Amino acid sequence: MFIQRNIEAAIKSLINKYPIISLTGPRQSGKTTLLKNMFPDYRYITLEDADMRDFATEDPRGFLAQFSKYVIIDEAQRVPQLFNYLQGKVDADQIMGQYILSGSQNFLLLEQISQSLAGRVAIFRLLPFDFSELASHQLVQKDYIPHFYTGFYPSIFDRNINPTTYYNNYLDSYVERDIRTIINVKDLSVFRIFLKLCAGRVGQLLNLNGVANECGISSHTARAWLSILEASYIVYLLPPFFQNVNKRLVKSPKLYFWDTGLLSYLLDIRQPEQLQSHYLRGNIFENMMISEVQKQNYHRLLHLNLYFFRDSNQNEIDLMIQQSTQFDLVEIKSSMTINSDFFKGIKNFSENFPELVNQKFLVYGGAEKYKRLETQVLGWSSVGDILSE
Repeated sequence: MFIQRNIEAAIKSLINKYPIISLTGPRQSGKTTLLKNMFPDYRYITLEDADMRDFATEDPRGFLAQFSKYVIIDEAQRVPQLFNYLQGKVDADQIMGQYILSGSQNFLLLEQISQSLAGRVAIFRLLPFDFSELASHQLVQKDYIPHFYTGFYPSIFDRNINPTTYYNNYLDSYVERDIRTIINVKDLSVFRIFLKLCAGRVGQLLNLNGVANECGISSHTARAWLSILEASYIVYLLPPFFQNVNKRLVKSPKLYFWDTGLLSYLLDIRQPEQLQSHYLRGNIFENMMISEVQKQNYHRLLHLNLYFFRDSNQNEIDLMIQQSTQFDLVEIKSSMTINSDFFKGIKNFSENFPELVNQKFLVYGGAEKYKRLETQVLGWSSVGDILSE
């Protein structure tokens, strides 16, 4: 089963404008499948193959002479020195769409691109499925709880894999292969504890020193590990909004996971029924809604800035989407029943900063779509409509 990805339109729009296209994203997000389906006329090679890797390492000029144009190079970061030769090759040939690079170790891939290929590469990020992609194959459930447990990785849907089995293997593969390659972690069990502690703080202000103390590591190590989790598209940080731009750089962000299935696994959820009454159910719902907006932001190449707002009186907006000089305000509630209290945060912000308000949205755990108190009310599976309004 191949599900068409929304990012295809963005890639096609730039394939003839850059000599190199790079597709990054988390491990097993469907990068290779997408590229092979989009570009069937391109030759596909992977540097996971030992013979190909040796060829590219020992004779990079000969390698690029043999694979001179219209080539997909997978796991390109496995041969870092190749990037210097790629620079000279594309500069000399001046062929748009000459190479497509992809890789599962995104930290290393992006590092090599920034060092050697800046200005020559259009970078795209393929994340796990978004709701609109699943909807095209009638794979969106009536209730949101199953999506907490299942998550959105393609293999779960394509091969009907039990989510617990999938995420156990995913985590083993990620920790054993990627983490050992990128950083020197002496005790992988401590890194796993760090991951679980992060999961327990989903949707909360990040106190990295607290996580470090609980994990028994230094704050410097915690910052380094968090950077790796971000670069690997395991977690992301949502910055706070302040009218003073400089404050955005020093106040605590909120921590979210790109995929709720992996998040649930790290929270020791082994059956979807456990999520019905889980103490972090609201946080997981918020995570899924904000991640959906983030995924569509990347897949559609919208380049929108996203924030949250919280003042000293605990007035809060879950999500602010910048639209020029104004913002779309989004309040997120997991309840299936609308309560008038749900609108308080948006009302308070609108009264205090009317000049900053573009549109107002309430996303909740039900299915109805209507307008109330000048606010668009959207069911959870329609959260992506925010970016189309």
